[in-house]
Amino acid sequence: MTVVQDSHERIDGVDTYKLFIDGKWVRSSRNSVVDDLNPSTGEIYARVQQAGPDETEQAIAAAHRARDTWGKSLASEREAVLLRAADVLVARTAEIRDVLINESGSTFGKAMFEVSYVIDLLRSAAGDVRHVFGETMPMTQPGQISLTLRRPLGVIAGIAPFNAPFLLAMKKVALALAAGNTFVLKPSEETPVIGLKIAELLSEAGLPAGALNVIPGPASQIGEKLLTDPRIKMITFTGSTKVGQYLAVEAARNQKKFTLELGGKSPLIVLKDANIDYAVKAAAFGIYFHQGQVCMANSRIIVEAPIYDAFCTAFAAKTATVKVGDPHDPTTVIGPLIRRNQCDFIDGQVEDAVGKGATLLAGGKHTGQFYQPTVLSEITPEMRLYSEESFGPVVSIYKANDSEHALEIANDTAYGLSSAVITNDLQKAFDLSLRLEAGMVHINDCTVSDEPHVPFGGVKNSGSGREGGRYSMEEMTELKWVTIQMGERQFPF
Repeated sequence: MTVVQDSHERIDGVDTYKLFIDGKWVRSSRNSVVDDLNPSTGEIYARVQQAGPDETEQAIAAAHRARDTWGKSLASEREAVLLRAADVLVARTAEIRDVLINESGSTFGKAMFEVSYVIDLLRSAAGDVRHVFGETMPMTQPGQISLTLRRPLGVIAGIAPFNAPFLLAMKKVALALAAGNTFVLKPSEETPVIGLKIAELLSEAGLPAGALNVIPGPASQIGEKLLTDPRIKMITFTGSTKVGQYLAVEAARNQKKFTLELGGKSPLIVLKDANIDYAVKAAAFGIYFHQGQVCMANSRIIVEAPIYDAFCTAFAAKTATVKVGDPHDPTTVIGPLIRRNQCDFIDGQVEDAVGKGATLLAGGKHTGQFYQPTVLSEITPEMRLYSEESFGPVVSIYKANDSEHALEIANDTAYGLSSAVITNDLQKAFDLSLRLEAGMVHINDCTVSDEPHVPFGGVKNSGSGREGGRYSMEEMTELKWVTIQMGERQFPF
């Protein structure tokens, strides 16, 4: 029995989702479908049509056709669509929350945070529509007026990750649309349904056909076209450093703008005057939120020697209280990792560290895709955990002789996304914040923080460019210089 709906068909009791191209829900030309698994249970959550070269071409062509209409739309029109989308999302909060839990393994609290953030993001993006500013500049030529304008790039392609698939995809989509661009979204292969829900929300809000196209599918079938097609003017990507570095090279080769938000090995420095109880709470949230599958997670905690032992004891005790289990339960902190092989990868890191002398203070085991919160101390540079990102609920605690030694350890990484310092000495905290090699520093907080309007991004191997508010509007527009000659200019010949 088949039950047909707009975005999906229910076939044999399983929702089978279509592609969204040029305002229509369509099947792939090959009728290729993959299973989308629930990471908690391993059962089929949904099936999703897979885009290939034909659908990628159709999506780019649709976005290219729509770019002039949407790019020339009034600010009030774009603002209204984004505000309506926020209202639609408010009405569908429970539905989107459940998709995040069942498809990505988000816990109840994390899913609710993500939905609430996107509601704020859509409203913030609606405000950004009216804040695309240029400037005037003095000229030496008599009677000449000089000014700059920001114009939409045209078609932007976005590649979204699995860990915050709704928030991070919508951040790209909403701000690109606010700036007058059209968009082709490739959701993560692990979380395609939530990407298609973005199309449902914006379509219901009245977004014109072609302004957004969502094409789930394998990178091998979609990626090259997005990177090489001249109609696409920008690539925006969130994901691994290895893939991001490849995209940067290819985007540059094809003269495309790009923003990259990549991996992290973010440090949290706890100085000797800190309140240990508060520091433990901050550090626990910063590593265990969404079971550590957060690019800015404080996976390295660096503690000054006078309070190191007390902190380790308190943090291990706190970790023992962190609930692992059913992500639908609002009291659960840690749900499943997105895939089983990530558990095997973390097992290898932990075994390597313990085998080379590290002390396992908590965890180090998993059941299915549920990895226990894990704490290690006495990590040294030859251990994999020192430099490798775990992307799981695994934290290393380091002893620092003093604040300068803490800074040295913090900066001894190829990454530079987020960082944090907990201390009552604000002068020392601000001094450290200026010297920490990270795109973001949070004083008296953990490393996990984001808002729709802030310049989110990193340095070193953690990325390039910034996302959020007016910073995205600048990345996603072209700056044009215009002069106006009043009267006749006097030429030398």
